Amino acid sequence: MPWSMKDYPASLKNLEKPVRKKAIDIANAMMDEDYEEGRAIPIATSKAKEWAENASTDEIDDFLTHDDETERDADPSSGSGPELMNKAEHVIKHKKGWAVKAEGAKRVSDIKDTKKEAIERAKEIAAHKGTEVIVHLADGSVQRKIKTGS
Repeated sequence: MPWSMKDYPASLKNLEKPVRKKAIDIANAMMDEDYEEGRAIPIATSKAKEWAENASTDEIDDFLTHDDETERDADPSSGSGPELMNKAEHVIKHKKGWAVKAEGAKRVSDIKDTKKEAIERAKEIAAHKGTEVIVHLADGSVQRKIKTGS
């Protein structure tokens, strides 16, 4: 079951808002990767706390810019809705590195430091969905397409 800031496991209720939001995002991503709920929640909580300890104030503020939204809240076109399951994953230049974004999504699903890391993550997501990866150059033009197996 995907969680949101309005509907999340009770074990997350006492976390500070940015940590809870990050834990929800991580747990949802882990569930997408077929982790069991009982494993995903404690791992996501630990990783979210670690993120909060190491994140700058600007990074936390930027993360909270969307207020109570998580990737799975109200807007189905945010990147996790079923209508995006048949859409290609794009690797695009991002101000913080390279991003993975489903075609038609409003928000990126992941940001990596290097293009290589972003391509690998996009391949994982696309293989899970049975779609392809479209790699872009920094100027936005298409560099290449990568077919993945389902």
